[in-house]
Amino acid sequence: MQDLPSSARVVIIGGGIVGCSVAYHLGKMGWTDVLLLERHRLSAGSTWHAAGLVGQLRTSANITQLLGYSVALYERLEAETGLATGWKRNGGLRLACNPDRWIEVRRQATTAKSFGLEMHLLTPKEAQELWPLMTVDDVVGAAFLPTDGQANPSDITQALAKGARAAGVTIVEEVKVTGISVEHGRVRAVTTDRGAVACERLVLCGGMWSRALGRLAGVNIPLVPVRHQYVITERIEGVTPNLPTLRDPDRLTYWKEEVGGLVMGGYEPNPIPWAEDGIPEGFEFALLDEDWDHFEPIMRLALGRVPALERAGIKRMINGPESFTPDGNFILGEAPEVRNFFVGCGFNAFGIASAGGAGMALAEWVARGEPPFDLWPVDIRRFGRNHLDEGWVRARTLEAYAKHYTLAWPGEEHRSGRPLRRSPLYDRLRAQGAVFGEKLGWERPNWFARPGEEAADRYSFARPNWFEAVGREHAACRERVALFDQSSFAKFLVVGRDAEKALSWLCANDVAKPPGRLTYTQMLNRKGGIECDLTVARLAPDRFYLVTGTGFATHDADWIARNIPAGLDAHLVEVTSAHATLSLFGPRARDVLAVCSRDDLANAAFPFGTCRTITVAGAPVLALRVTYVGELGWELHLPTEFAATVYDALMAAGRAHGIANAGYRAIESLRLEKGYRAWGSDIGPDHSPLVAGLGWAVKLGKDTPFLGRDALLEQKRRPLPRLFAGFMVEDPNVVLLGRETIYRDGRRCGWLTSGGFGYTLGKPLGYGYVRDPAGVDPAYVMAGSYELEVAGFRVPATPFLEPPYDPKLTRVKA
Repeated sequence: MQDLPSSARVVIIGGGIVGCSVAYHLGKMGWTDVLLLERHRLSAGSTWHAAGLVGQLRTSANITQLLGYSVALYERLEAETGLATGWKRNGGLRLACNPDRWIEVRRQATTAKSFGLEMHLLTPKEAQELWPLMTVDDVVGAAFLPTDGQANPSDITQALAKGARAAGVTIVEEVKVTGISVEHGRVRAVTTDRGAVACERLVLCGGMWSRALGRLAGVNIPLVPVRHQYVITERIEGVTPNLPTLRDPDRLTYWKEEVGGLVMGGYEPNPIPWAEDGIPEGFEFALLDEDWDHFEPIMRLALGRVPALERAGIKRMINGPESFTPDGNFILGEAPEVRNFFVGCGFNAFGIASAGGAGMALAEWVARGEPPFDLWPVDIRRFGRNHLDEGWVRARTLEAYAKHYTLAWPGEEHRSGRPLRRSPLYDRLRAQGAVFGEKLGWERPNWFARPGEEAADRYSFARPNWFEAVGREHAACRERVALFDQSSFAKFLVVGRDAEKALSWLCANDVAKPPGRLTYTQMLNRKGGIECDLTVARLAPDRFYLVTGTGFATHDADWIARNIPAGLDAHLVEVTSAHATLSLFGPRARDVLAVCSRDDLANAAFPFGTCRTITVAGAPVLALRVTYVGELGWELHLPTEFAATVYDALMAAGRAHGIANAGYRAIESLRLEKGYRAWGSDIGPDHSPLVAGLGWAVKLGKDTPFLGRDALLEQKRRPLPRLFAGFMVEDPNVVLLGRETIYRDGRRCGWLTSGGFGYTLGKPLGYGYVRDPAGVDPAYVMAGSYELEVAGFRVPATPFLEPPYDPKLTRVKA
């Protein structure tokens, strides 16, 4: 039995394909003091029974890039290690069997083009020529990705392990982890049934065991095991080795060739969880009992596509549990609870496609302290308080599993686990027709139905049923006054003698202002990319109030806490639940607020960019004169217990001015017209303020050091490779959602990061980055002739750099 070392620079827990990929890539980077521990034998978890389809296209450019890296790795791995991997670049086919699905597939083809991935739209006959065994009577069209393929998961795992060992990494099997030591918030050691191993960094790649292992260190990992079934047939005449993989989402099924037969599986609408009370001891290289009754509806759908399946012998049914997550994305990154505790798990049955790239990215994260590029869609910090409860996680995960092959409608909301987190106004707003969405467990009004209108979402790839209602709310804000409940905002205090010094280092803009002043700012990484986008209000010399987006609560808190310089007296305190937020905006906002407050609200006394504590309807309110909708108004932050009283008073005072409730979908259309950026789509860790058109919000003119400053100064010395720009389309019926391809003078130069409809403008508009390796500046952007590709069709578009609505801020500062 191989002895364990007493220490290792990095310990990896889990010898599946992801853990071995991390080990392989750390070894390639020269990190040889790495120990991988596997509780049984390599690939004994869910890796060995994975189906092995490798697709690449996702809705994120960077995640698509990650999966593309997997393909490139698998293509060279056999030659490098001498071990067969079963990799075949036989392409991937996706069917569309109704008009809505065909729109979705056409939009996916445009997304692929945006991200530089080859994808072809086919007729039913052309699809059948690639996959002769299938019937196509109901097929409307198909898409083919020639660089997709398939692989043997166990073989790839062994090849990665061999490559890791060759680089100096130690792999030890038959070791059970029993504990994880944490001191002063950092990983110190791993305890096993064969002794303890001290370590600087820990990487948990434990698959469906990861949630329980994370608990050993106080780390929450929101995933649960779900049963997943597929069958393997005997040989079928006409099945050739080069047969593409096939996904038939309208029949909930996927297919691939295997030794002259077929693998067929699916995603049923009624998935079955597993091991709700914990994974049984000794469940390695194991399967669950075959459940033909549960699989029978999938089999019926499959027979309708491939009649030959009816005559084929079934060699085996695989019923194996795999780990799935509440949003269908995998989990990477450093846990916010414990420093140097990294996670790579929850791969939702596409771990084989993801493992090469995920292992590369996670290895770089471990070695360099940051990911190679923006990985927000899979970052563990996207989770929050609602993900602490395993019951909630299981309910949402089963819903996400059931939606794996359903249509991905624009604006679609999940239904499970709701309502959970509610503002004090939830019942009031619901009684007035609010249709709620959910983010990080918070119920947030998306739009309001009038009496007689259905207060429910009806999704569409054209104009959904809420289109007119959002237009009404948008107009109320532009023309009169609207009230938004934004209590879900994440809110923090930074307090202490050195609070200003800490935030001056963290913030790209100048926050060293007198109490009562607001600062819109980004926080940057060392490469100059935008990690946080928030508002900072100075309340006192030693006290700042920070406001950021609902979904970024965990991420931004983690970024701030880990980057406060050591030794400073500055402390971060979350106060989200203590404060409700009512946002009052529109040209009549001052008139409405003046009825409820005796404080001086005149522009001279309360100018834009300031904050004050005022009294509104008897309540103490921190009023921030700031906006994300481009109109006069205030964010009113107040103790939660006063929210209902203040809301009632504002609505009563506003009736004379035509006040309206408004929701988050109106906020989106309003901010698009005003050109405000959204973190997570328009801006993020890969975008500096300079390329994002936010250089005005950076204190480069001052000799003040801040995180990311050196990178920005270096970037200023070179031509910018891309620049943020807006695009407007004349045809009001064009639907822009984001990811549409941008063409400049007939050449692909980028894609839209966000898109929507500007109700005041009466036109669709979107934003994205115009790219050119030779350099991009405003004159270059405006000199081009542009088109946007939307669902396979090109439409003319007009570029703009200044906001199309109120570019001089006259309404905001009124």
